[in-house]
Amino acid sequence: MKLSDVALKVLKWFSLSVLMLANGALAQTTPRQVAITIDDLPYADARPCNEHETVANTKKLLEPIRAAKVPVVGFVIGERCGNLGPEERRDLLKMWMDGGAELGNHTWSHPDLNRVPLEEYEKEILATDEYLHHTIGPLKVRYFRPPYLHDGATAETKRLLQSFLTRHGYQEAPVTLDNNDWVFATAYRRAIKENDAALAERIEDAYIPYMESIAAFFERRSVEVLGRECPQVLLIHASRLNAKMLPTLLQMFRERGYTFVSLEQAMNDKCYRTPDTYVGRKGLSWIHRWGLARGKPIEPEPEEPVWVDKLSSQPLK
Repeated sequence: MKLSDVALKVLKWFSLSVLMLANGALAQTTPRQVAITIDDLPYADARPCNEHETVANTKKLLEPIRAAKVPVVGFVIGERCGNLGPEERRDLLKMWMDGGAELGNHTWSHPDLNRVPLEEYEKEILATDEYLHHTIGPLKVRYFRPPYLHDGATAETKRLLQSFLTRHGYQEAPVTLDNNDWVFATAYRRAIKENDAALAERIEDAYIPYMESIAAFFERRSVEVLGRECPQVLLIHASRLNAKMLPTLLQMFRERGYTFVSLEQAMNDKCYRTPDTYVGRKGLSWIHRWGLARGKPIEPEPEEPVWVDKLSSQPLK
């Protein structure tokens, strides 16, 4: 072997070692971060709400949040659990606040902006804003999340909605770790209703690997789009499934090197100052939106197992 070949191999080895050390140092100084957000408060699963089920599963959802002091924003649908009395509904929201959650606005009845006039949609936002202030008292509600992540099928609708939110003191809450947890939750509700413990356990066993595949996918896409991993924002729903699986879900994120931060802290990262220029009828992760603005096509996200999807699409007996 020529001396020049040896020198070249040494140089390559040295360069690789430096790169690995640099990556290790970067991982230590910039740990992964995720903000947890929970939609469809006070309870996503039952309509009408069963008070006992709703209270029991709300307590279970909040236990790991309170124990680990995980910052959470919970997005309230104003009419949800409307079959319960005003005191019972107030107590449910206070449970969330006492558990450390900040409340956000998720409209009054979960309308789709693609299907209703903007004026009607704005009234839905104001109705929930008024309901929260009337029910809880003086309360600063900072964040709004559009149902289905639909925030403007035309540039004009998007501009007018953002202007409305700004005038009323709201920020639109982004989502980077978008997923179909609701598909698993619907299938899980079927298994519980049919007293099929084996099926419920099978759904539980499939849920966390799916959510981990979502995390891995958007971690990679964040690097491809932004050049680094952005603090993530996770969307899940206030469901019976998450009441059971949240401790395991949080542990999965810990094992991937995440710390839990507030939505405010996540959004303070400069990546969230990237303009969201997406206009369209789809509800997209902000990472997809930023990618489109940079000319990067959307890549297919991991999908839930076919059998879970089929279960969720069948009407409950």
